[in-house]
Parts: sequence; structure tokens; C-alpha cells
Amino acid sequence: MDPRLAGVRVSGWNIQLGATGHAMIGAEHGDVHGHGTDMAAAVASVAPDVEIISVRIMDSSLRTTADLMAAGIETAFRNGAQVINLSMGTPNMGKALLLRDTIALAGESGASVLAAAHPKGERAYPADLPETVGVASHPECGRGRLFFFDSGQFAAAEWGSLSDKFLTYGYGPSQDIGARYCGPEVATAYVTGALACLAQALPRATPEQLRQALAARALRPAPELGYA
Repeated sequence: MDPRLAGVRVSGWNIQLGATGHAMIGAEHGDVHGHGTDMAAAVASVAPDVEIISVRIMDSSLRTTADLMAAGIETAFRNGAQVINLSMGTPNMGKALLLRDTIALAGESGASVLAAAHPKGERAYPADLPETVGVASHPECGRGRLFFFDSGQFAAAEWGSLSDKFLTYGYGPSQDIGARYCGPEVATAYVTGALACLAQALPRATPEQLRQALAARALRPAPELGYA
């Protein structure tokens, strides 16, 4: 019912973990706290003809698990999603392999996975996995500007979590600084919209080719000058 999504096709489901650890899928996918709606609005502001598949894996306190993230990714690509957006991550290295295997399966099916980097530059999976399009943000990054920190120039040993990631504006399309949701999660939604446009323009491109096309359109900071 949000006016920012007027005319956008939206379908979806919710996933919960049962007592045995199995994923239980339900038909209800309505937003319970506004987060998903804001992310969808950010995607649609870049790709207005997008079809949104809402996969609710967070509870009313915006908490989830790596197992639910993996289940969300898998159910999404198995139901035709071409570009999969995650606004969250986990620092648990023990779950990194599970997420990496799931994202590899998504890639084999032709789906690209994007994930928000940690807002303070700490470790976060799946954003820090090489198969994922990781996205960061900076308070002073202007609207409409997209940077790419190529790992060949911005090595992880020196540049940390920015290495091999995209960086863009992190505030909602109709929000001011200080809004409820801001940072890498909103930035990831914008890049998701951009990648969806590229997927439509390049229907035969693989996820890696789409990532390269996105990087080719991004600004490249100069390592010797740094970035602020």
C-alpha cells in the first residue's frame, strides 16, 4: 500500500526455522516494521519496472540467522529471482561456507546476490564473500555516485572491508539524513536496482559478467589520494 511502490508487482513468502532446523515456508510476506518496504522503494526508485519478490526472514526485532539467509537465497533463485538483495550479514565464519555454497548455487542458476557490508567495516558474510556483490556506504557519498574499490588496487590488507566492494549513497529516495533506515542496507538496495537494469539490458550475461559491467560503470578512486 506504500505510494512509493504504486504499480510495482509484489509477491513473496516468509520463512521460519522449525524445531528440527527445517525451513518452514508460509504465504504471508507483509512488512511488519517498514524495513522491507523502504528497501523495495529504494530498488524501485532505480528500476521502476522491477518485479519485487519479498522473502521475509527477519522477525519483528529485525533479527534473523545465517540459516534463514541461506534458505531465503535458495527459495528466491529457485523461484526465478535474477537479482537477490540482502540487507544483513553475519560475522560468524562458521556459517560463511553455508552461505558461499548457497550463493554458488544461485550463480549457477543465473542469479546475482548482493549484500550489505558491515556499517563499521567489520567482517560480515555474505558481503565479504568473493561470489557476492558487497556494498558499503559513506555519509558524505553524494546521491547517484557509485564507486568501485578494485581489489587489485585496494588490497584488503590495507583497505580492509572496502576492498572489492561498491560504495554509494546510503539514504532513502524520499528521506533526509537521520532517517530510520540508512547506511549499507539502503546503498545495497540502490545497487540492486542498478544491477536489475543491467540484467534486463544484458539478458544473456552471467552474474560475473553483470558484476563486471557494473564495475565498468562505477567511479574508480585513486589509491594514492585515498578516499574520504
